[in-house]
Amino acid sequence: MRGKVFAMEAVTQNLKAFLQYVAVHLIEDPSKATLKVAELGPNKLRFKLILAGSDVALMIGRNGFTASAIRSLMKVAGEKVGVQVSLLIHSHEEEAQMRGA
Repeated sequence: MRGKVFAMEAVTQNLKAFLQYVAVHLIEDPSKATLKVAELGPNKLRFKLILAGSDVALMIGRNGFTASAIRSLMKVAGEKVGVQVSLLIHSHEEEAQMRGA
């Protein structure tokens, strides 16, 4: 069990580092970016990237191709070690609406 927990932590950290690297190079205001990671169950991770409104379009890309490519890379990296990965990208305003604020 301990090896599995360690492996999950390693996968989480590697994917988080990848996503941070990509986001910093695509968006205009990295200081307003927030990355949340949730373990939804055994071998299931959800990454939530919350950005300034103007940066959401940059991260998603034309017709969603950039976000789709990032999701595909994260999904494949997760599948290699048996982890399901999802990625949500939205603005701080959308996050506040989801929380009912």
